[in-house]
Amino acid sequence: MHVLHDAPLAPLTTFRLGGPAERLVTAVSDDEVVAAVREADDAGTPLLVIGGGSNLVIGDKGFAGTALRIATKGFELDGTRLEVAAGEVWSDTVARTVEAGLAGIECLAGIPGSAGATPIQNVGAYGQEVSSTIREVVAYDRGEGRTVVLAADECEFSYRHSRFKALPDRYVVLRVRFELEDADGLSAPIKYAETARALGVEPGDRVPAATARETVLKLRAGKGMVLDPDDHDTWSAGSFFTNPILGESEYRAFLARAAQRLGGDVSPPAWELGGGLTKTSAAWLIDKAGFTKGYGSGPARISTKHTLALTNRGGATTEDLLALAREVVAGVEQAFGVTLVNEPVTVNAEI
Repeated sequence: MHVLHDAPLAPLTTFRLGGPAERLVTAVSDDEVVAAVREADDAGTPLLVIGGGSNLVIGDKGFAGTALRIATKGFELDGTRLEVAAGEVWSDTVARTVEAGLAGIECLAGIPGSAGATPIQNVGAYGQEVSSTIREVVAYDRGEGRTVVLAADECEFSYRHSRFKALPDRYVVLRVRFELEDADGLSAPIKYAETARALGVEPGDRVPAATARETVLKLRAGKGMVLDPDDHDTWSAGSFFTNPILGESEYRAFLARAAQRLGGDVSPPAWELGGGLTKTSAAWLIDKAGFTKGYGSGPARISTKHTLALTNRGGATTEDLLALAREVVAGVEQAFGVTLVNEPVTVNAEI
């Protein structure tokens, strides 16, 4: 276990923003993770758990407590069953499953961050979510003071949400267990229309898993969603806002506002979820509210490649980023009556 005091946290986040931690502990084994959590809890010290830092916005004043960086390693494949340590790099995990000829997470390629963070957010993209392949999550339960194994149905997965996200101070993910598919090197059925178009196939078709992964990486790179230290469009948390899910009356009101603003023939993106719920596109809302690619004049701006990503152009502060986020939220609310919800976790920072 490695310990630093007054340690910079900005380099541990993809935004490259935020002040220092009073104390930074780097743990390289599950036992070290549990020991560090117990030590903080026993002392009543605030605890911040950091994986890949790709979904984290830390305030300029930093964190007055112990920041625990999980750097555990472990990738064990047994047939179609995979167990991966929380500290493993997620994009590497995806690549290794594809190399093994297995399907199920190939369209989640290029997503930055650690494997342990994926069940927390129920990470998803291009028609796949980790919840569809997760079998179990091994976590330290701070409330009970012991390590527990939660089956997938106990994780309470929903769109970009889980039991772990709902109870952020209770669980620390240690390992994730997946059930993948052996489809003779083919991908899972392609669900996302954009991916199908890029592959030249119909939704529901299968392609070589390696081809699906490569195509998704190209799509993500074109939107600045694959980390590149020389590209400020990737100095972000990826999608900064979740796609809004609207009830029937909310959706009708939204359509009326959209028609009033853009004309009666406008057709906003919409996905029916059942139960009277409809999901629409945050990126569309942001763009149509006037926040186009590259919007902003300061060191924090909207990505030049994708309206859903807020970026640090170099030299930004967290407050610069938050000011931009607030402006976007207020603008979309005023234009369409829809309130955007931020996807990244904020620490000593408020939108």
